[in-house]
Amino acid sequence: MTIETTLPFDKEYVRNYSQQSEEPTWLTDIRLQALEQAESLPLPKAEKTKITNWNFTSFKEHTVEGSAISSIDELPEVVKSLINKENANNLYVQQNQTAVYSELTAELKEQGVIFTDIQKAAKEHSDLVQKYFMQGAKVDENRLTALHAALMNGGVFVYVPKNVEVKEPLQAVFVHENAKTPLFNHVIVVADDNSSVTYVENYVSTTNADESIANIVTEVFANNNAKVTFGAVDYLGEGTTTYVNRRGIAGRDGRIEWALGLMNEGNTVAENITHLIGDGSYGDIKTVTVGRGHQTQNLTTNITHFGKNSEGYILKHGVMKDSASSIFNGIGKIEHGASKSNAEQESRVLMLSEKARGDANPILLIDEDDVTAGHAASVGRVDPIQLYYLMSRGISKAEAERLIVYGFLDPVVRELPIEEVKKQLVEVIERKVK
Repeated sequence: MTIETTLPFDKEYVRNYSQQSEEPTWLTDIRLQALEQAESLPLPKAEKTKITNWNFTSFKEHTVEGSAISSIDELPEVVKSLINKENANNLYVQQNQTAVYSELTAELKEQGVIFTDIQKAAKEHSDLVQKYFMQGAKVDENRLTALHAALMNGGVFVYVPKNVEVKEPLQAVFVHENAKTPLFNHVIVVADDNSSVTYVENYVSTTNADESIANIVTEVFANNNAKVTFGAVDYLGEGTTTYVNRRGIAGRDGRIEWALGLMNEGNTVAENITHLIGDGSYGDIKTVTVGRGHQTQNLTTNITHFGKNSEGYILKHGVMKDSASSIFNGIGKIEHGASKSNAEQESRVLMLSEKARGDANPILLIDEDDVTAGHAASVGRVDPIQLYYLMSRGISKAEAERLIVYGFLDPVVRELPIEEVKKQLVEVIERKVK
């Protein structure tokens, strides 16, 4: 059943916005068609979570202009603390909807690597962006993907040509400052045949005002024999309702490895879906989250196997405190014909208070006989035996509990590929479980 919705902007606004941004005709057409579809499409299906009353569409502004900076020293301290200063030459910073800082080494430019904001890429590399835009996540998938395609107002495009290895990580920092303006951020990362890249992004709010919206779509493509390592720390504010849709497509012998820290303070719906299309393809998704206050999280992770001898691994660990609740949906699906594939998943939730709630739902959908598959799930509280052991060594109860939480989350935290980002995630965890 579809639910009618009133959108804040009409076709005339969308057409004018696209034309003023000098976007190619194909992108304008997608925007207009998506806006029309968004009026009648249903919200994404969030198992066991009622999101019909969440605010995804009510806002008055669409963009706010910012100014470029000449040095990272001009950035807010909260942003500078995230940056790998030794690798600042491969850095993109966006404040609200404006690219304020963008650098890429001359060597990578000479090799044909593209690392720039999404709208600039659409103008300067139109055919390439068109090839990948909304191919992982579909416009007509649900109301929020359609609304995203219609009102996209920020994001980044990464392209690594064939046979190019990007040895140093590329980092993007997205700063959400104006609570009245929604963040419709679109990220595309493409590793062409026989190439590799590590990309890390941070989302951070400088405001906790109510009624803020983030609608984020990320598409990752690892073509034949290519590898993408994708790291992220999402830390948007308490008043921000967030929809995050991250998609991956791996070709023959392609590899996509995700390491995600979902640390948003507000209500969040997150989908991470990887399609292992090619034979010998590989997907690995590691996710860590901490919920607190009254926030609700619904996190769906899905690896679908199409290629023979494909491997998919899901690992999710979450900590809930106060009255927070989290739903972990893990899906490993092996399609008919994907023989000799392996689908494994593990979801665990640790609750630190009586009112905290966690739910882990592992699902295996197997349409092929000659495969390997398995899952594990647990929901529980701090192990009293572990707590007693640590306290018997002279450690206070609060410190012992903190150590147990860190040990519980460490399998994901240690996988983040940039030390500054890893350090920031540890600091966020410390702040949220304190």
